[in-house]
Amino acid sequence: MAAFLDRAGTAPENLPVLLVGDVHGDLERLFEALGPYPADRWHTVFVGDLVDYGMFGVGALRYARDRPNTTVLLGNHEVAMLWALRDASRVGFWMSIGGQEHDLDELARDASLQAWLRERDAMVRLADATLVQHCGHDGYSQWIDNNASDAVDSINARARDLLMHEGEPELWDVLSAKNVFEQQPERLQRWLQATNSRRVVFGHTPHGGRRPAVYHEGKAINVDGLLSKFHAKHRRIAPIGASVTPLEALT
Repeated sequence: MAAFLDRAGTAPENLPVLLVGDVHGDLERLFEALGPYPADRWHTVFVGDLVDYGMFGVGALRYARDRPNTTVLLGNHEVAMLWALRDASRVGFWMSIGGQEHDLDELARDASLQAWLRERDAMVRLADATLVQHCGHDGYSQWIDNNASDAVDSINARARDLLMHEGEPELWDVLSAKNVFEQQPERLQRWLQATNSRRVVFGHTPHGGRRPAVYHEGKAINVDGLLSKFHAKHRRIAPIGASVTPLEALT
């Protein structure tokens, strides 16, 4: 079992970890997925991209924010939404990737949700040295300060700074990168060494399987199983278990 110690110093002690892939505004399937996993018994980790495609992106954000013992990471779609909120010229692009205008209006009226979203980390390293991040790529490495004692802390600090200071273009580029870990084990191994991790879990690039995709003897795990029925690539046979799974089931 792995527990996460947040910056406030509190942790869901002794709770098993539940991984949740890209939700993309599908609250109905999210509620169904989390039904067997009571919040008080699980440390739930969302890999990002709770918004867009589906009609309830802001609802998904609020649900994840308010769910006890939960960690929510930043995805490229959250970045695009915040970018559109700050810069009206980006609204068209954001809507072209599934953004819902009513969600943007609702976010604009909710300053506390905006503040919470801007404080999300780009990644988390769990107590068992599992790294969780949005995309299966090592582009995050450009945010590592060579003088930092911990690469993950350095990456998160830089990502938050970019989000606070109109750095959405750089964030978008890094968080939108496709999965390279599936085909490049040497690159994966270098990334694990750089972040002091033993394996990495991510979403973003749909894997198309009936269970999370596991690569290179479990060193990389993809949990984007197209959970949202509103996603352009969603298939009726895409089971919930392809996106939502206990971490222990992957060991």
